[in-house]
Amino acid sequence: MTVVKINAITVPPDSGDELARRFAARAGAVDNQDGFEGFELLQPTDGRSTWLVVTRWRDEESFEAWRTSPAFGQGHGHGGGHPHGGGHPHGEGHPHGEGHPHAEGHDGAASGGQPRPVAVSSELWSYRISGGSPC
Repeated sequence: MTVVKINAITVPPDSGDELARRFAARAGAVDNQDGFEGFELLQPTDGRSTWLVVTRWRDEESFEAWRTSPAFGQGHGHGGGHPHGGGHPHGEGHPHGEGHPHAEGHDGAASGGQPRPVAVSSELWSYRISGGSPC
């Protein structure tokens, strides 16, 4: 049964474009993962500062396999899959641990050469599809 993972990412008003740019630079990076069904980055249009990263997975096991894989770790700012590691491109405290596109500071990087996070905070929401219209 399809599961939906929504990462609600709060960014400062001037950082949304950078977040979108970093996601665009990683377009397709997860497309070939077993169980991956789709992805959208949703930009707020009503003055909110929370962007939504919506992914769909065949099942919870597929999502967890991706989240703990070396491919996830390499694509998210560290060398391997870390279930609760740092370096998420959105910011600190990312609930499923790792990073996507990081924001850059005036020198483009935080200590250690890693780009600075774009987000102020993020949280992971988990859903299953219980109804809707056919595609």
